[in-house]
Amino acid sequence: QVQLVESGGDLEQPGGSLRLSCAASGQVVSINYMGWYRQAPGKQRELVAEITEEGTTNYADAVKGRFTISRDNAKNTLYLQMNNLKPEDTAVYYCNAPPGGLNMATGWPNDNDYWGQGTQVTVSS
Repeated sequence: QVQLVESGGDLEQPGGSLRLSCAASGQVVSINYMGWYRQAPGKQRELVAEITEEGTTNYADAVKGRFTISRDNAKNTLYLQMNNLKPEDTAVYYCNAPPGGLNMATGWPNDNDYWGQGTQVTVSS
C-alpha cells in the first residue's frame, strides 16, 4: 500500500520561507508525476504546483516566482520550496500521486489516486 507522508509545515512570518517534503513509500520505485495542493478554511482544494515525468513544472499564478516544486527519485521524495510567504498562503498542503504518477516495484504504475495526510502552513506576523 502506497503511503505519502508530508512534513515541513509550520508557522512562519510573512516574507519567510518553508520547505515541504512528501515521502512516498510502499514499493515505490520512482516518481513520474506528482502535485502539491492546498486547502484554506472555507475554500476548495486547489492545485499549487505539479511536476511531470519529463521534469516540466507548472504553478498556480498565485505562487509563480515564489514556490518551486522538485523531486528526488533516489529518496522517492517530492518537495515544495516556498519563499516570500504571504498570509494568503495559509492552508493545509497536500501532496498527490494520481493514477500513473508512481513507478511501482511491480513494473506497472499505480492504479489508485493517493493523497498525503496534509501539513499545516500558517503565515502570520
